[in-house]
Amino acid sequence: MLSVGVLYLVIIVCCYAFLWPIDRNKVLQSLRLSRQSLLKLLPFLMAIFGLVGLFQEYIPPELIARFLGKSSGLLSLLVSSFAGAISIGPPLAAYPLAETLLNAGAWPPAIAAFVFSWITIGIITLPFEATTFGIRFALLRNGISFMAAILCGLLLGLLL
Repeated sequence: MLSVGVLYLVIIVCCYAFLWPIDRNKVLQSLRLSRQSLLKLLPFLMAIFGLVGLFQEYIPPELIARFLGKSSGLLSLLVSSFAGAISIGPPLAAYPLAETLLNAGAWPPAIAAFVFSWITIGIITLPFEATTFGIRFALLRNGISFMAAILCGLLLGLLL
């Protein structure tokens, strides 16, 4: 993970260095916007890493393996899809938690369903979505996304 992050950082620094002589004002404005985005995202990231730490220390790997392991089959896909659906936060936050679950013995297809549902399903935001787009649309979209998360996990299980 560190090498990918370092690679991204090097690419971004090179982009800024390339653009600096072209338009310094835009580069500086971009850096200001980046700082603001980081400051907004920082509390979420700290909370997610805190949650990962709690998972690692207080949830025994046997429990994760029991509910999200390969031996649970379809139940692990359902549990992980539901867990992702009720999770809230930026999609980027799903990955560290998913890694922790994998390291504790979760089945990779269940983790794929977890990440997929985290990104595509909005149980927490359902009332807002229903108000904006209508209840029928909101329920259909979330229901189809839930089924797609399970199918995504099953497909990954077939490919691994």
